[in-house]
Amino acid sequence: MTASHTTSTATTTSSASASMSELRRTLWAFRREFYAVGLFSMVANVLMLTPTLYMLQVYDRVLLSRSELTLLAVSLLALLLLGIMALAEWMRSRVLVRVGMRIDDVLSNRIFQASFDASLGPNEARQGRAFADLTELRQFMTGNGVLAFFDLPWVPIYVAVLFIMHPLLGWLAVGFAVVQAALAWWGHRAALQPTHALQQLQADESRFLQAKLRNAEVVQSMGMLPGLKARWQRRHDDVLAQHQRVHARSHRVSAFSKFVRYCQQSFMLGAGALLVIRGELTLGAMIAASVLAGRALAPIDMLVATWKGFLSARMAFQRLEQLLQRHPPRETALRRVAPQGRLVLRGVVATAAGRAEPILRGIDLQCDPGTITVVMGPSGSGKSTLARVALGIWPQVQGEVLLDDLPLDGWNRAELGPYLGYLPQDIEVFDGTIAQNIARMDEPDALAVVRAAQATGLHATILRFPKGYDTPMGEAGQLLSGGQRQRVALARALYGQPRLIVLDEPNANLDDAGEAALQQALQALKADGRTVLVISHRPGVLAVADRVVLMRDGRIQLQGPRDHVLAQLRAAASTTAAVAHAGVRPAAA
Repeated sequence: MTASHTTSTATTTSSASASMSELRRTLWAFRREFYAVGLFSMVANVLMLTPTLYMLQVYDRVLLSRSELTLLAVSLLALLLLGIMALAEWMRSRVLVRVGMRIDDVLSNRIFQASFDASLGPNEARQGRAFADLTELRQFMTGNGVLAFFDLPWVPIYVAVLFIMHPLLGWLAVGFAVVQAALAWWGHRAALQPTHALQQLQADESRFLQAKLRNAEVVQSMGMLPGLKARWQRRHDDVLAQHQRVHARSHRVSAFSKFVRYCQQSFMLGAGALLVIRGELTLGAMIAASVLAGRALAPIDMLVATWKGFLSARMAFQRLEQLLQRHPPRETALRRVAPQGRLVLRGVVATAAGRAEPILRGIDLQCDPGTITVVMGPSGSGKSTLARVALGIWPQVQGEVLLDDLPLDGWNRAELGPYLGYLPQDIEVFDGTIAQNIARMDEPDALAVVRAAQATGLHATILRFPKGYDTPMGEAGQLLSGGQRQRVALARALYGQPRLIVLDEPNANLDDAGEAALQQALQALKADGRTVLVISHRPGVLAVADRVVLMRDGRIQLQGPRDHVLAQLRAAASTTAAVAHAGVRPAAA
């Protein structure tokens, strides 16, 4: 019977845990620690009766008997109990601190990965706030707010003691408890929507300001600061106005809470005095009842004081829960042999949130090792999206993206990363030295770093710096031109032994010497059997192309060997020119 009951309980707990969200399951795993906090809270709250009992003994026994020995015994006993109470409170605080550290340890890596995944794609919201949400949630769960929830169940026990002392005192405590609970509910209803609106306005203002600071040079050079400052000021004024409304309501609730608390202290003392006058209560019980009533309503009062923090923590919990649900843990992919670099796209359709039409429509493309494929087309035709799809970093893709005839998402990304090289349009360097940036922020292999820099024609430039390859990028960023920064990013893409290299506008900021170095690097990659996919507007790179792909409106309009595609384009251009000339000549006549 016992084994059956235990099995049934375990099954129920397992099924309940399975139905929870990932964040709830993680927090539920700490239930034993919170049970311990509850146990220590029970000891502390029971011993909170010590001052009340001590007053009763002093006023009603010691003062009447005038016995110093009784006073000493009662005082020593009270000191012992108060010491145990302090130890219990210290232990529950210590447990909560450790729980906070473990929660952060368990969730931080998972939230980092989910935030990173959320940053992929053009319409995904940046999740820099996720760690602030984790901090806010952790601080609430390990602070005074959660302790108030553990102390709250003891309110009825304290009230019951007051009923034992006298029903009038008990009913008076019940009345004040109801008023305090109503005040907490009113504060929740009054603060929920304004607090959510304030956080949204603050997030919008922060995003607006960060976007403008990233383009400070453009703003300053073209005198855009006054207009942008006026727009920021309007947003900031809205934040201040909403902040004032939220705090006005919060202060109103706090003021009412203080009023109720002071009234409770005074009326409890007055009611006790009335009972003493009538002979229904002793003087010691009157003083003890006033103290006990204050202790009984303290958790409710603390809830009112920490309710704003509770609302913020709940919103942080909801945001984290949604983040983890939208970006579940990545399954550990199988380890495979090093890829050769054969890339195949079949029926690929790429979409984006908030966009009605797909960005890419039915893309079929094959890139073989030892070949250079150049993708060209007008702006907005989907070339950069094609580059991201080819690397498996576009979040919403239908169709097949295969590397060596295996789905790209079936590879272990950490294992596959060294075999991929990527140069995006927007060049980003990281906090570190030039060598660390070229080495992809890993421990630099000196020979491989130099080899990658030489392939891009940047080696001599780096050696002219006082610290050479050990120059910090923050310092080098002031010395490198836009083209040289692009070469650093290109060297990073070529570092190691990548088998598939995708370059998005690699010659956008290069001069003639830089473009010549790029073509030489591409020829070397081709000779070494690498697969190279180049996105470009400039025709110079066509000199080293094996295949050319022309895109328009998210579709491949024309693809094939370079000479064949160029011949078709020349024929089409000649036909168009002849038709236009034939149409114009009669009008001229």
